[in-house]
Order: sequence, then structure tokens, then C-alpha cells
Amino acid sequence: MSMARKGGLGKGLDALIPGGTSSPAEGTSTFDVSIEKIVPNPLQPRSTMQPEALEELAASIREHGVLQPLLVTYDAANDTYILVAGERRLRASRLAGLESVPVLVRQATEQQRLELALIENVQRADLTALETAEAYRQLADDFHLSHEDIAARVGKNRVTVTNTLRLLKLPIELRQALADGRITEGHARALLGLPSDKAQTAALETILRHDLNVRQTEDLVRKLLGERIKKAGPRDPDPEITAIEQRLQEALGTRVAIRHGRKGGSVVIHYYSDEELDTLITTLTRS
Repeated sequence: MSMARKGGLGKGLDALIPGGTSSPAEGTSTFDVSIEKIVPNPLQPRSTMQPEALEELAASIREHGVLQPLLVTYDAANDTYILVAGERRLRASRLAGLESVPVLVRQATEQQRLELALIENVQRADLTALETAEAYRQLADDFHLSHEDIAARVGKNRVTVTNTLRLLKLPIELRQALADGRITEGHARALLGLPSDKAQTAALETILRHDLNVRQTEDLVRKLLGERIKKAGPRDPDPEITAIEQRLQEALGTRVAIRHGRKGGSVVIHYYSDEELDTLITTLTRS
């Protein structure tokens, strides 16, 4: 059975790995391999898996078998197979008591193995926001990829990649709250607008104490920044200016405020690190 993949997610699994047949184990057909001979991918971006979800998949495998082969590379020196994509299926197959699983063998570099593991998890929406951010960081740091390069590989836009990476700048208390599910990614993004770890941590305590939703958190952040929260009334914001602000924010990946008056105004672009400033300069000065 061929590898299933969803459209619109970067180059996809097949395009990233050449389908050559330089070794007898390689090819386009699948065959069964002992689970004991499959080595986990050391670059696997996922750090946690929900036991309930794994057990559900294991139950399905017991009844129907492994319907989609695992993608592996062959390590001739150790006569083992390095897992490229299919971590959940491998773990669930062990839970189901299988001794062997179907695999598809391809060549892959270290970078391709990381990219493929990430792409598969993004396709299945299995990574948490922080796990995705860590995987993006590894692609950037270990393989010197720009945010645009990463976006092209995983089928996201650059703004999404940049915003996801910003989650790693949160203090440990906020990252733990996000990992535990006490706050959502929307809460975390809003708190990134505060200028210090101390301010972000204090705001977190307020959110948890009063069970604030994302919109209320955004209002809290604006209040803490000294910005007056606009209330419904005769002086509603100009919808045209609001639309322009939204377009600029989507294009630049950061908060933008337009101060418009009769004789002109100003455009305020927010950034939260030297790297983000460099990215903004590059974006704004690109010919």
C-alpha cells in the first residue's frame, strides 16, 4: 500500500526522500520487518503521546492490522531499520502484541528524517504547540534553515512558523501551563505581548485565578500595557483601518497599530526580540 498523504503540506513525504534502489532493501513495495529490528528515530520531534490515543490505535491494529506502512531507512552497519515516520503506529503495534509490521524502505539524510517526522506529525495534528516549536527550532539551529525555509517544508506560512517559535521565549511557568493544558496557545500568544517574564508570570496567575478566556486575556494584556480598551459606543474603530491593521499583522507576523488622524498618523510595529527585528527589516526592505 502506498503512503497516504494530505495535500498542501510542504513537499510531502515522498518528495523529500528519493525513491532509488541503491540497496536490495530499498524500493516502492512494502514488506514485514520484526519490530525488534526497528530503531526509533533519534530526531523524533514528539516528546509525549497520550496513552488513551495509543490504546485506541492499538485496538484498531488488533482488529484490522497496520493499514499504513512505516517509513524507514536501512542501517546496513547494524542490520537495523531507522524509523523515519510512523512513531505512533510502532508504539501501538507493540501494545497490540505484534511481532512484525509493514515497512517501506527509502534513503534519507538526518535532515530529511527530522523533516519527515515533523511533517507526518503535523499532518496528523499530533504535536503540541511546544513540540512543534521545538522541532522548528531544531530545523533552524541544526540545519541553518530560515523561517521561510521551514514554512516551505512543512506547508505553513512564514508568519505561523515565526509565531510558533515565539512560544519558546515564554518563561518556564507559562510553557508548563501550556503543556499541561491549563492555558491554550491563544492565551500564550497574548502573553507574549508583555515586556518581561515577571509581567507574563503575574498575568498567568490572574488568568488561572479568574479562568479568563483568550479574549479576556488579550484585554488584560492591553490594560497592563497601558492601552485603553475600546468599549462599544459611538466611537467605534474605523473598519477600514482595522482591516489594514489585520493585513499588516498577517504579513509581518506581529502586532501592528495604526494611529490615524485628520492630518496624518503613525504605524506602530511591535517586535519582541532582536531576531524578530532583523526579520522585520528584511521583510520591509525586500525589493
